[in-house]
Amino acid sequence: MKIAIIAHDGKKPEMVAFLLKHKELLTHVELFATGTTGGHVANAGLEVTKFLSGPIGGDAQIAAMAATHDLDMVIFFRDPLDKHPHEPDVQMLMRICDVHNIPIATNPATAELLFKASAQLNSL
Repeated sequence: MKIAIIAHDGKKPEMVAFLLKHKELLTHVELFATGTTGGHVANAGLEVTKFLSGPIGGDAQIAAMAATHDLDMVIFFRDPLDKHPHEPDVQMLMRICDVHNIPIATNPATAELLFKASAQLNSL
């Protein structure tokens, strides 16, 4: 399974904590991340392929993977209370996921449900 992870600056610690909580599930997962998020995840000891930082093209790189069905899921912990200069890129990524039927979680509760469902499917 291939999962892309992205987190706005204020959500990066929450993303790392979420991934560490699910470390056992991630043993059979390839993680891809925007640059800064990927750096935080790598520093926590998880293996991750890093792309460019989101604002300089990382969101677009992940969207390209989604458009070519090279991803199974996107976890994007967004900060809805802050302004983001690259919001058009965020909207583009979400639209691409919708167009290509790629599950995308934008908060920990939804990500938790996707991980639980994935774990159940893999245990069948």
